[in-house]
Amino acid sequence: MEPQSRTTILVLDDEPIVCKRLKSALEKKGYEVEIFFRSSDAFKRITERNFDIVITDLKMEGLDGMTFLTEVKKRSPKTEVIVITGFATMETAKESFQKGVFDFLAKPFKLGEIQDAVERAEKKLKESNS
Repeated sequence: MEPQSRTTILVLDDEPIVCKRLKSALEKKGYEVEIFFRSSDAFKRITERNFDIVITDLKMEGLDGMTFLTEVKKRSPKTEVIVITGFATMETAKESFQKGVFDFLAKPFKLGEIQDAVERAEKKLKESNS
């Protein structure tokens, strides 16, 4: 059993400003964060390593967020996925939760909301690992 390393988070959003804000806010909290603006790059990364938490936008060019999160859960069922989207509808929220998403936040969100969601996801991960 390896020593408990820092919680790893992948952030995928096609708005670089969103990624950068999340990266700095989450790193201040002690998380290890990797950010991606293109879904194809993020997709390649999840084939190389598993992340504890994935934060993804839904509407992007190329691979959409639903396809991405489905792939994340398929490769690593334990990974908790948090969806952030500017196009929040009951449909997309429902579909996300059916696919096993941990939380669903509409943009614009407050950094506190995302930190709170990440902390709750981390707590759930720790409980399922113990």
